[in-house]
Amino acid sequence: MGSSAAGRSVGRTIGRIALGSALVFAGVSHLTFARKDFQAQVPDWVPVDDDTVVLGSGVAEIALGASLILLPKHKQLVGNTAAVFFTAIFPGNLSQWLNERDAFGLDTDRKRFARLFFQPLLVAWAVWSTRDKR
Repeated sequence: MGSSAAGRSVGRTIGRIALGSALVFAGVSHLTFARKDFQAQVPDWVPVDDDTVVLGSGVAEIALGASLILLPKHKQLVGNTAAVFFTAIFPGNLSQWLNERDAFGLDTDRKRFARLFFQPLLVAWAVWSTRDKR
């Protein structure tokens, strides 16, 4: 393994741990101080109480984040799972935009629309940071 491969490995490890930490933080915020804001993202068609969805997704984010940090031998599986999770919750971001729901400082259609482009970046981050090479 050359120095550039080692550098990529270190960069991916830092990226994986940073994503894991962000997920744990987001999950804790689901359960505490940002709970109401997250409820604004639950689409109307979801057949479960908004608060239950927020609590469940918060627990899932904590589990995914902790797994990204603590289970490096399973990083690709966890990274793929995180990518699927980010994809699965995208309808919440879309719903927030389409239903013009203010939350997280996203108080205009333009801000809510711009937020939609961050979800694919999270998917890419989850996949990239959990790959060994290339």
